[in-house]
Amino acid sequence: MFEKVAAIIREQLNLKDVEIRPESSFAEDLEVDSLDLFELVMALEEEYDIEIPSEDLECLTTVGAVIEYLKGKGVED
Repeated sequence: MFEKVAAIIREQLNLKDVEIRPESSFAEDLEVDSLDLFELVMALEEEYDIEIPSEDLECLTTVGAVIEYLKGKGVED
């Protein structure tokens, strides 16, 4: 699942040459602003056919947190 999520992050945020690790922070390591994060969430919703409520965005601070969140929503890919 990590590789697929990392690929979506790279594509959505145009981070072609940036190392993405589970512990990578969106704000600090990847320099993602709130608009970028919103666009990423929309891409994840479309890819995994789930809904991520806006109030859940504050807990999605790292790549690993996104993966755990998706697993909690029943995503296994």
